[in-house]
Amino acid sequence: MMTSVAKGLIVLGAVMIVSGLCLHMFGKIPGIGRLPGDLLIKKENFALYLPITTSLLISLILSLLFFVWNQK
Repeated sequence: MMTSVAKGLIVLGAVMIVSGLCLHMFGKIPGIGRLPGDLLIKKENFALYLPITTSLLISLILSLLFFVWNQK
């Protein structure tokens, strides 16, 4: 039981490090953000960004990764 928790934390840490490096080098994660279906509402002193498509894409990718990981 403890080894699976430890492995999960190591994988999570590695993903966070890679994401942080990408954000530091590129300013954003390449290929993610401002996709068709993401909503941007601008008013005079107000801006609202709803990344609906981006959220669905990230959820799909993470679901597939966890599905493959749990098949072992």
